[in-house]
Amino acid sequence: MAKLSLIATLLAVVVIMLGAWTRLVHAGLGCPDWPGCYGFLTVPQNEANIAIANARFPETPVDVEKGWPEMIHRYAAGFLGLVVFGLAAYAFLHRKEGLPFRLPMFIAGFIVLQGAFGMWTVTLKLWPQVVSLHLLGGFTTLSLLTLLTLRLRAMVRGPTLTDANRKLPKVSQSLDRFRSWLYGGLFLVIVQIALGAWTAANYAAVACTDLPTCQGEWWPADMDFQHGFDITQHVGPNYLGGQLTADGRVAIHVTHRVGAIVVLAYMTVFLALLWRRVKGTLMARHVVLVAGVLTLQILLGLANIVFHIPLSVAVAHNAMGAGLLLSVINLIWRLHLARDHQPETATQHTTMNDREVTA
Repeated sequence: MAKLSLIATLLAVVVIMLGAWTRLVHAGLGCPDWPGCYGFLTVPQNEANIAIANARFPETPVDVEKGWPEMIHRYAAGFLGLVVFGLAAYAFLHRKEGLPFRLPMFIAGFIVLQGAFGMWTVTLKLWPQVVSLHLLGGFTTLSLLTLLTLRLRAMVRGPTLTDANRKLPKVSQSLDRFRSWLYGGLFLVIVQIALGAWTAANYAAVACTDLPTCQGEWWPADMDFQHGFDITQHVGPNYLGGQLTADGRVAIHVTHRVGAIVVLAYMTVFLALLWRRVKGTLMARHVVLVAGVLTLQILLGLANIVFHIPLSVAVAHNAMGAGLLLSVINLIWRLHLARDHQPETATQHTTMNDREVTA
C-alpha cells in the first residue's frame, strides 16, 4: 500500500504539471465538452470525425494541437483517480489490520469533487473562480497523498531511531516552540499558492514584464484591486485569455510578488533559527530541503518575468510550488516524529550504603 501511495503521489505531480502545460498553451478549452472531446474518446483527427465535431460544436472548431494537451491531462487525471480508488479499496478490505482507512477514503471522495471541478472548468468556460479552486484542489490532493505516503512508510519502517536521530531528543523540547511558526509558514505558502492560482486563472502573469519594478514603477499608481480581486465575475463569457482590465491584472501580479517577498522573508528567518537547533541531526537535511526548494522557486519566478513566461520555466514554477508545499508538510511531519519517538529518560537504580536510590 505504501508503494501504491507513492505512485499515486508522483502521478499527482505529473497531473499538476500537465494541467499547467495545458493552461499555458491556452488549451483549456481544446475540447469544449467533458469528459470526451467533441463527443469522441480521443481528439478527432480525420476529416470525417472533424466534420462531425464541427457540426456538434459550430462555435468552437476543432483545433487538434490544443485538443491533445487537454485530453492528455484528462487521461492522466483519470488514471490517478483509478489508482486512488484502488488505494481506498485496499484500505477498506484491510481496515481490520491497522492500515489507514479514513484518509484513503477521504482522498477518494475528494478526487471525485476534483473531477467535478475539472468538468466545470470546461463547461463554465474557464471561469476564474472555478479554475482557481480546481488548481488548489490539485495541490490539496497531492498534499493528502503525501501525508498518506509518509504515514504508510513510517508504519513500514517502525519507530526506530538511528544514532543521528538520538541526538535530537536533547533539543526536541526547544523544537516545540517552532511548531506554531512552522504552521504559520505553511499558511503563508498556501496563501501564496492561491495567489498564484488566481494569477494564472486571470492571465496576469505577463502584466508586469520588468524587475524589480512593474511597468517602470515600484508601486503602479493605476492598480485596480477592486476588479483584480472581484470574485463575483459573471458566469457565461469565455474567459480564455482573461476578461480583466490591464490595471486589474497588474494588481494581481504585484500582490503575488509581495506575497513571494513575505514568504521568502518569513521562511528565511524561521529556517535559520530552526537550523541552529537541529544542526548535526537528521532533521537538518529536511530544513535544507525546504530552503533549497524555496530558493529554486524564487529563481524560477524571477526567470518567468525576465524571459517572458517560457513554457518550460512556467511549468517548472508550478511544479516547484507543489514541491515547496510538500517540503514544508514533510518538515512538519518530521517534527511530529521527533516528538513522538522521544525515548523517555531511563530510570537508573543504584545502591548507596545498602539503600536503593532511584535517579
